[in-house]
Amino acid sequence: MRCAALAIVTLGVSACGASSGGSTAPPHSASAAVPGAHPQVIEPSAGAQASAVTPSDPIGDPNAHAPSLAQVKRELKLEIIYAPVTSAGYIDPLQYVTHWERTDQGVDATMPVGAPILAPGRVKVLAVEPDWYAGQPLVYWELLDGSYAGHVQYVAEEITQIARPGSILQQGQVIARFAPSGTGIEFGWSTLSGVTLAVATTGYEEGQITPAGRSIRAWLNSLGANAGPDF
Repeated sequence: MRCAALAIVTLGVSACGASSGGSTAPPHSASAAVPGAHPQVIEPSAGAQASAVTPSDPIGDPNAHAPSLAQVKRELKLEIIYAPVTSAGYIDPLQYVTHWERTDQGVDATMPVGAPILAPGRVKVLAVEPDWYAGQPLVYWELLDGSYAGHVQYVAEEITQIARPGSILQQGQVIARFAPSGTGIEFGWSTLSGVTLAVATTGYEEGQITPAGRSIRAWLNSLGANAGPDF
């Protein structure tokens, strides 16, 4: 009897413990019920046609050809050079002027026949325009050193024996020489495309004194050219 009573008590305690333990699980624990997935397969309708794909034209001209090696080399010669500002000084490029004339897009002047226009510093000759004014040429170059490194200058009109485009000249070397006939020379600031800075910035009408012209005259005077005031 005593053993039977003990067995009944033990079973009762076990049942209470099981009931209490099941009620303490948090609602969002891993043991909570998770809705089951219901994957669906979408079948195409019988007889459905695939969407049409329209091919597009290729990008560019299919008949284009690569430039010749000679053309590539020519264009590379005309490329500007990265030219950081340095402490190098300049020399007067127009040391042989005999008569200074008006300020317009640049500064006009005359020189003895054959007199040189000198590289004011180290420069790269960018290009020559053979018929810039009245059948006369223009040559422009990039300054490679000094406080104006990266800027571009030009000389035009009565010039001959012009340095080849792409050539790099050291300070004092000859860019061009004064020709036997023509309308004198014009020296000034240019853009990288060869358009004068005066035309590119403020425009120009014949005989007009431009800011670009005033600037180049002041620059020449700073080098001892004695170009005088604007007129």
